[in-house]
Amino acid sequence: MAQFENILGRNRLMTNEVLANRATSFWNSAPMQAKVLLLPHSTEEVSRIMRCCHKNDQTVVVHGGLTGCVNGAEATSNDVVLSLEKMDRVQEIDPVGCTAIVEAGAKLQAVQETVAEQGLYFPLDLGARGSCTIGGNAATNAGGMNVLRYGMMRNLVLGLEAVMADGTVISSMNRMLKNNAGYDVKQIFIGTEGTLGIITKVVIRLFPQPASRQNALVAMTGFDEVTSLLGRLQKQLGGSLSAYEIMWGDYYEAVTGEGGHRAPLSRNFPFYVVLQAESNDPEADSERFEAILGQALEDEVIIDAVIPKSEAETREIWNIRENFEAIQEPEPVYLYDVSLPIRDMPGYVAKVRENVTSRWSKGRLYTFGHLADGNLHFFVQPYAEGDHHHASDECVYEPLVEIGGSVSAEHGIGIEKLRWLPHSRSPDEINLMRTLKRSLDPKNLLNPGRVFEC
Repeated sequence: MAQFENILGRNRLMTNEVLANRATSFWNSAPMQAKVLLLPHSTEEVSRIMRCCHKNDQTVVVHGGLTGCVNGAEATSNDVVLSLEKMDRVQEIDPVGCTAIVEAGAKLQAVQETVAEQGLYFPLDLGARGSCTIGGNAATNAGGMNVLRYGMMRNLVLGLEAVMADGTVISSMNRMLKNNAGYDVKQIFIGTEGTLGIITKVVIRLFPQPASRQNALVAMTGFDEVTSLLGRLQKQLGGSLSAYEIMWGDYYEAVTGEGGHRAPLSRNFPFYVVLQAESNDPEADSERFEAILGQALEDEVIIDAVIPKSEAETREIWNIRENFEAIQEPEPVYLYDVSLPIRDMPGYVAKVRENVTSRWSKGRLYTFGHLADGNLHFFVQPYAEGDHHHASDECVYEPLVEIGGSVSAEHGIGIEKLRWLPHSRSPDEINLMRTLKRSLDPKNLLNPGRVFEC
């Protein structure tokens, strides 16, 4: 403890009395467990901390915004927790090169708002934007609503700085779109959930702020119509479609009405989609958008639609998709994040629903997600006392095997999905992952027990 105090000073070491008032994560309100919580201000301090931990064989769990969904941030009383929350500055914005240098602890929404002041746009967007951090987004390769047009976090990171398990600083602060000078070192750290190094700083890619955004909530009677509309929009909007978010009727019904959100459309349709297009000619874009939806209505591809006319109305329809407190009670409730070919979705969802209702007589399945990039989310609610997590996992994950789906589209593996990784990765792939881990962190100090057991 004295070594950490020499690095940070007493005020940035948090012990039991402070930790008792900190929740484990957004999903777990139990008091945080740790030997000590450390709050570094710089990459140099993170490096010194890791040199100390490496010398003393001390395990370290890295914390960002604590909004991860797979228990990746849960620590024990034997672990040191290293939180990057004090490293939250936007250090530089380059409006010509459309890049920004951001510390890992900066919150996503703060970054979005800061670059917007200069007419720039950082398109990564997810419901936890007010809490999640840029470093966590990179470490988990976050996805969210705009993957269709802009890609995952991996596509938005040009360079980064990271600290290895032994304290070595890898500074790969590339600012160029093109750089084929050897291995792309940043990929070692993106999406590896803090198991190979601690991301402390990121060079992110920015875009000009769109001059216009069109949004709509539409209702449809069948999945074929859902995919038909997607195809029309992709073809007729010329690449400006940025989000296409699906909600099965069970989800929409549960979160509207008594579920808290006003229902802009009737609650008895099988499918709903919230969609967004971004472009640069407000008047022409709006006319084209409404004409496309009008034709889809005439052709009965969609059965009803609402186009918001204000920012408040836009936020209202997106809140239906993003805020789902109504289906988080009664516990237990289990959240899932899977990916699969779009064509397989109707049969897969039907099979999962059959599994849930046959396992629990009162069981409920709520389905929604980022349809256009093949990513679905579920909430499974057994309406039965006790721990049913493994049984629920079987209901969701077993049907993925035959269609080649993934048990994690964007949330990662963490601790929660350890046993299910072999459903989506071959033995040779997992062995290669272990080889990388043992090479870069031979003492297994960084986020031990995440992704796979060493």
